[in-house]
Amino acid sequence: MFSANDTIVAIATPAGRGGIGVVRISGPETRRIAKALTARDEPLEPRRATFVRVRAAGGAIDQAVVTLFPAPHSYTGEDVLEISAHGSPVLLRAIVEAAMRHGARLAEPGEFTLRAYLAGRIDLVQAEAVRDLVEAVTPVQ
Repeated sequence: MFSANDTIVAIATPAGRGGIGVVRISGPETRRIAKALTARDEPLEPRRATFVRVRAAGGAIDQAVVTLFPAPHSYTGEDVLEISAHGSPVLLRAIVEAAMRHGARLAEPGEFTLRAYLAGRIDLVQAEAVRDLVEAVTPVQ
């Protein structure tokens, strides 16, 4: 069920394999989930890319670069964590599932942008432009 007050997670890069894939987490539990997912004792430094091991219940999933964007100075206006890991779809899904086990829910399509709009970080025209850019198939679009 949709709620603008919970913590969401999703793969932020296109489907398929690639060298890098990004998982994004946003919401009030982002920092707690970040601590649970990373093999790191000290807190993440805001807006600083940090090399960490990402872990799940069974142990390490991958080595990744994580960046914490604290509220209100993030895309959604909430705490946001971006995990840049190797781009295997299996690996990225494992990271999403680990975040969900720690309390995040799978984001609906466009929900990060919706939250940015609701927080006043972007206006309706900008939100629609994000959708248009994501769906563009030609340079003119």
